[in-house]
Amino acid sequence: MPGFGEALRFWLWLGCVSFGGPAGQIALMQQELVDKRRWIDSTRFLHGLNFAMLLPGPEAQQLATYVGWRLHGVWGGLVAGGLFVLPGALVLLVLSWLAAEHGDLAWVAALFDGVKPVVIAIIAASVWRLGRRTLKGPAPLLLALAAFLGLYLGHVPFPVVIAAAAFIGYVAAKSGRPLFAPAGHGVGDDFVPDDRPVDRSAKRLLRLAVLFALLLLVPVVGTVLLLGRSPWADIADLFTTAAFVTFGGAYAVLPFIAERAVENYQWLTPADMVNGLALAESTPGPLILVTQYVGFFAGWNHPGSLSPLAAGITGAALTTYVTFLPCFFFIFAGAPYVEALIHNRAAAGALAAITAAVVGVILNLGVVLGEAVLLPRGSVDWIAVTVAAVALAAMLRFKLAVHWLVLAGAAFGLLRMALG
Repeated sequence: MPGFGEALRFWLWLGCVSFGGPAGQIALMQQELVDKRRWIDSTRFLHGLNFAMLLPGPEAQQLATYVGWRLHGVWGGLVAGGLFVLPGALVLLVLSWLAAEHGDLAWVAALFDGVKPVVIAIIAASVWRLGRRTLKGPAPLLLALAAFLGLYLGHVPFPVVIAAAAFIGYVAAKSGRPLFAPAGHGVGDDFVPDDRPVDRSAKRLLRLAVLFALLLLVPVVGTVLLLGRSPWADIADLFTTAAFVTFGGAYAVLPFIAERAVENYQWLTPADMVNGLALAESTPGPLILVTQYVGFFAGWNHPGSLSPLAAGITGAALTTYVTFLPCFFFIFAGAPYVEALIHNRAAAGALAAITAAVVGVILNLGVVLGEAVLLPRGSVDWIAVTVAAVALAAMLRFKLAVHWLVLAGAAFGLLRMALG
């Protein structure tokens, strides 16, 4: 087992290089933690991954938190999960200020115009890849279609869609009908029984829940009392809710966030939302950091008694805090039970059904944002359509990394402006 200082340096390095979304981040962790450093065996790494996938929130960040907890307890989990987020959060904070302060400059607008079609392609690729992996059989396909139609046409609230999918999968698995084919994982040859004393008492869970409630409420209530209710109470409410329903990755919850942030609260425009997604795609760390961008714009555009910059930083910090605090609670609460929980048939069935529904949820996000980018003012922007098609082919056919595509889109936007 590594010393705490050695692990801390590794987690900081990982947070700085964790581009490429959850798949790339998890692959990098497996390569470094299991194959190269042998800090954790592959079976227990897989157990941690399955557990993280059962939870709302970014699975790669929660997996890092789980591994950190296994290595060095609570402090190890806090360092691992925190450093997985911190570098990307700092970079995105600077980019958010750039977008808010200079977004009306011609070159910044051109840069974002080039990136927006790439974002649509990224979402389309996500739908294709996840759909190929999960929509095997009529039941998952119908559930994905129902989720899309419920959101796009019926305007069903996102948490209701996720809860309904979980209930359907749970009931199906519990009754012995594996309609959504939850995968099971056995014990590998490298598995070493864990003989460490672990507290699994109800008293421990109660203490942890009380501590979590205090850590959540005290800063939020203090901010509201100090700065006023708007927009700080709404920021805390929206992103705390999102943290508890973010099953299936950031793409799944973004329609819910976008609807509330753009239409209800009017913190930012649909174009700003696409820009934020593009910036989050091009920075290290979990994609759900896009919520920090939304929180920055909420403060920037509704600063109250603060300057726009101070309000933007406050909004970003509050958003990031309430988004990721539940992730640590979920891991620390459930980690002692992982090796029993991941073999639970009903839990696996609920997760598999949620994953199927998430395909429809992400498709809804792509359609809504695609209308704004590819069909501005009701007419087709054929240049944007071409850029999106080329980016989609580059991802699916040539496996080009997302952050390089984002940079290429930005360069194209600047070139397009220069050529008039």
